[in-house]
Amino acid sequence: MEHYTITVNGKKHEVDAPADMPLLWVLRDLLSMKGTKFGCGQALCGACTVHLDDVAVRSCSLPISEVGDGKITTIEGLSENGNHPLQEAWVEHVVPQCGYCQGGQIMNAAALLKRVPNPSEAEIESAMQGNLCRCGTYNRIKEAILTASKSS
Repeated sequence: MEHYTITVNGKKHEVDAPADMPLLWVLRDLLSMKGTKFGCGQALCGACTVHLDDVAVRSCSLPISEVGDGKITTIEGLSENGNHPLQEAWVEHVVPQCGYCQGGQIMNAAALLKRVPNPSEAEIESAMQGNLCRCGTYNRIKEAILTASKSS
C-alpha cells in the first residue's frame, strides 16, 4: 500500500491504495463517489470518464500512481447544483434512458467543449465516438452538446 494525496472536485483526499489500483476504484470504493461508473474495465466504453487537469481520461485504466498532482473532476464535481449547461441540455433533450453511461458521456462532452467551445457536428461525433451508449441515444447526445455549446 502506498499513501496518496489527491485532489478531487477541488478537495484534497488522503488515500492508501496499491500503486496499480485504478482511479475508478479509488473514487468509488475508497472515496464513495458513485457517479463514475464501471463499464468494461478496459477503457473502451467511456462510462468511467473523468477529467484529469481538464482532460477526459478513462479512470478504469489509470493507476492511482499516475495521477500525481493532477486535479481530478468527476461528474459530482462538474457543477455543484447540477446546472452545468450540458446537464441542463441533457434534460432538455431527454438524453438519459437507462442512464448508466451518462456521467461518462457528459464528462467527455465537457472536455470537448473546453477544447472546442463551438464544435461542429463532425467534431462532436469524432470526440464522442469512444463513449458507448447501450440505449442508442447518440443523436440526442449530439443535439444536447450543440445546445450546451450555445449556452456556455
